[in-house]
Amino acid sequence: MLIRLRYGRRLQTYLKIGACVLVGLCYFAFLFRESLNAYEHRERATAAELEAESEPSKQQLKLKRQQLARQRILAKKEQEKATTGGNASAGSSSPMAAVPPPPPASTLNPVYEYSEELHSRTERELQRRSEHLAAVCDRYNLQEKYPPNPWEFFVSPGHNNLVWCNVFKAASSTWMYYFNILAGYDVRFLQRTETQPLELARKRYPRPELGELMELLPSALSFLFVRDPFERILSAYRNKLEGNKNTFYKALGTKIVHRYRKRNLGGPWPRCGPTFEEFVRFLIAEQAAGKRFDEHWAPVYSFCTPCSVNFTIIGKTETFQRDSEFIIRQAGLESLLLGLGQLPQRKQRKIGNQARSGVKSEALVERYFADLDRSTLDQLLKIYRIDFELFDYDYRKYYDMVHPWSLEQSTSATGALASAPAGSTSTTPSIALGGQSHPRSQHVGSNQFAIDES
Repeated sequence: MLIRLRYGRRLQTYLKIGACVLVGLCYFAFLFRESLNAYEHRERATAAELEAESEPSKQQLKLKRQQLARQRILAKKEQEKATTGGNASAGSSSPMAAVPPPPPASTLNPVYEYSEELHSRTERELQRRSEHLAAVCDRYNLQEKYPPNPWEFFVSPGHNNLVWCNVFKAASSTWMYYFNILAGYDVRFLQRTETQPLELARKRYPRPELGELMELLPSALSFLFVRDPFERILSAYRNKLEGNKNTFYKALGTKIVHRYRKRNLGGPWPRCGPTFEEFVRFLIAEQAAGKRFDEHWAPVYSFCTPCSVNFTIIGKTETFQRDSEFIIRQAGLESLLLGLGQLPQRKQRKIGNQARSGVKSEALVERYFADLDRSTLDQLLKIYRIDFELFDYDYRKYYDMVHPWSLEQSTSATGALASAPAGSTSTTPSIALGGQSHPRSQHVGSNQFAIDES
């Protein structure tokens, strides 16, 4: 009895141990299978990514099909023309031999189709801009006054030494996007990331040293894009200060309002941002005090120093698509930058600092400058006059937009007319500009402003 009981307990113990071992084996087998599945899944995902990178995207295939279709249509038209001409003249050669190969189609801008004629015309225009800039630089000896400033330069040495100076508020968002592509960022990442493009670019393109930049420039393709100076500062005002909606610039907007706006005694300060007239007065005061401007409204002549840096290409926002494609083709970057497609509209507005209304600043210039008087415009022009001359923009049109005289002059003129004796003749009030007297309807001559030396 005792022996049977002892054997029974021992059997139960063995069964328990066996059960534990079996459970342990099953558990380890389960873990091994899951690890194997995870490894296989990771291998398949990696292979799929490599395959996706090696094959063209759907968008690229679509663009390529569109190009081929367009080329076939052009070839067919040329063939029909050649056939018609061959029937009209005896002994003509085969029509297919007379059909030239179709030119490569552009994908940067569907309106702009590449051709040798357009390429040559663009090249001549860019050469004219460079010659005009060099002439103005020599006229005022600006090379010595404004030495090279490498602060906002981007250098991409791996792509034919491409050098770009970023002029804020001059359609710089597109080229910031392009440089991030050249830096190796994936297009899909750039479309979804919330990080500022400038911050991403500076991680891959550190600010160059002056010696490094000057050594690289002779063999580089260097360029910048410029814009009408007053349109540029208006765009900066609308984006950064109007309505005090920009968090980063809100403190500056409040400071401008407190300095230049009158308020009722004991009343609260208005919460809205500064007016454009108050912003202009702020710029004039900052220039007079010799303070450094924010990069969004700093003059290009002191920011990118084009007189000291011999840029290969001076692009303009008015011909942005054409000039951009010319640069891309000159740098041999067609396969990387042409046909990328555009970012979503929401993303374009964000990285381009575009106004929510979608109305461009050049369409609103007259409305905003109508708040200024001629004296204020004279002082503002002293700051940006060099930019107007360097890049061949017309500043005279702005004198048709502003008030012909200031409020104080208007009051004194009204008082003088009221106190004038009956029967006396009155003359149109005039404003003294550059030591000369100009009636309100007369433009200011190009030689009546000295270059600001402050």
